[in-house]
Amino acid sequence: MIHPTITLITERIKARSQALRASFETKTTQQAEQGKGRASLSCGNLAHAVAASCEQEKGHILDFTRANLAIVSSYNDMLSAHQLYKNYPDHIKATLKSLGHTAQVAGCVPAMCDGVTQGQPGMDMSLFSRDLIAQSTAFSLSHNVFDATLLLGICDKIAPGQLMGALSYAHLPTAFIPAGPMPTGITNDKKVAVRQQYVAGEVGKDALLKMECQAYHSGGTCTFYGTANTNQLVFEAMGLMLPGSAFVPPNTELRTAMTEHASLALAAMTADSPNYRPLLDVFTAENLVNGLVALLASGGSTNHTIHMLAIARAGGLLLTWDDLSELSDIVPLLAKMYPNGPADINAFEQAGGVPAMMKELNALGLLNNQVKTVFGEFNDQLKQPALQDGKLIWQDSEGSQNSDVIAVSGQAFNRTGGTKVLKGNLGQAVIKVSAVKQEHQFIEAPAKVFRCQHAVEAAYQAGELNQDCIVVVSHNGPAANGMPELHKLMPILGNIQKAGHKVALVTDGRLSGASGKIPAAIHVSPEALRGGAIGMINDGDIVKLDCQTGQLEAAVDFEQRQVVQLDTEASQITWGRDIFKVMRENVGSADEGASFLF
Repeated sequence: MIHPTITLITERIKARSQALRASFETKTTQQAEQGKGRASLSCGNLAHAVAASCEQEKGHILDFTRANLAIVSSYNDMLSAHQLYKNYPDHIKATLKSLGHTAQVAGCVPAMCDGVTQGQPGMDMSLFSRDLIAQSTAFSLSHNVFDATLLLGICDKIAPGQLMGALSYAHLPTAFIPAGPMPTGITNDKKVAVRQQYVAGEVGKDALLKMECQAYHSGGTCTFYGTANTNQLVFEAMGLMLPGSAFVPPNTELRTAMTEHASLALAAMTADSPNYRPLLDVFTAENLVNGLVALLASGGSTNHTIHMLAIARAGGLLLTWDDLSELSDIVPLLAKMYPNGPADINAFEQAGGVPAMMKELNALGLLNNQVKTVFGEFNDQLKQPALQDGKLIWQDSEGSQNSDVIAVSGQAFNRTGGTKVLKGNLGQAVIKVSAVKQEHQFIEAPAKVFRCQHAVEAAYQAGELNQDCIVVVSHNGPAANGMPELHKLMPILGNIQKAGHKVALVTDGRLSGASGKIPAAIHVSPEALRGGAIGMINDGDIVKLDCQTGQLEAAVDFEQRQVVQLDTEASQITWGRDIFKVMRENVGSADEGASFLF
């Protein structure tokens, strides 16, 4: 039996979205009624589309009884998660060729890494890259010569952006093809320890660099449970990729077999086949809620409190933070991965991966089970892939194989999910509580107010933060400077807490899945630049943050104050940020998905 709250929230989303979803479905149906895109092209159009193809490929693409798949890739050879995609197009094409089908690289989308731009000017453009990627995906598909879409993308803004763009072509069958995580390097505990030692001046830069290069050392996603791996887990839970495929290691026979299987299966789903299954049929309110449940049960990245709202809207669904908060109240924390535990994503996979977690969630009645997935039905999501005599098979998941990483039946690491919504006279914010100890989940302390993370760092080094305090970083919202992630703060705040002080962060900026043990009220909305109360707080104001009651309050009469006025554009004129001004001017608030597209 499905938990009544799951049904309630699913139906509430559908009711709230009725007009928007109807418009989305009408648009998608009109596109589907046009038939094969190639059939509507002129001879000149078609000639351009196949000009670079070999003679055999030309023949197959011009034969409308065969499938031609669009590959939208995020490949580049600098970033570990996407470097693996280099040979995927050739492999996919060779696989399809055996049955007379074809694939073309329709386009490549930008793929930036927050790990590289952390604390750098490029981070100010990071969030905007999601909507740019959505537009790039739509551009890639605009040649309209394709029968289905393969999305090669993994990391922070890339996979959400690709899905948003693909939803503008939701009449096409669409699937993600993951590439897998890098092998485990050093432990996450050692990584955190060295970072904190460096901030405290206990080790030098050579030691820090050596440690970082041991942690991030090969192709594949970073192994901690941040935004990239949250993308993979949530999208698998939504039925957008093959069951059990998210975290299969790269360069293995199983990974290769799954890529081949997905390519061939998608080629068999075209509009003129009895197996036709467009993205429209998979991207539903039911599957959206399943993804949200998986997000909460796994303690996933807080970035998804923004991304999922924007993705939902792209598919004609109106999701709110209140929906997430209510789900969090009933969804237990079933996975323990860094930052809310020592294990990494490889340990999660070895413990049974997504199918094991989905099996337990289903047993608890926390998933909508009357859904279609790209490649099958709901029950297929509870199966684990394997190779048997070289053949790809799926076996029923046996559940958790490691109770320290995935909770066994009847157990949980926490009775509620990893993410909560805070509300009060400061507006509303998101907080990730899965790694915050009980004794740190309430704090009432004087505010220390800053306008950027670099100023916090300077104050810490000057000894000005050796006290109980709530660090407030304002004017870092989407409209101010693109809402950069503020990860430079985590080692600093961790050291303040380690010294015995109560400390928390309140900001209209971002963190991700790595907010860790510090209570951090992030994504505060409204943001300071748009009149939010966070821009009115002064040093010494008493601020209360309560994870249990969901309160975010300042002992301030805001009617007697005005927002501090800053010329945030003055700091946005270098390193390419100036050409993103139109996005800053038009972006929505974090609690609406921080998109400039809707």
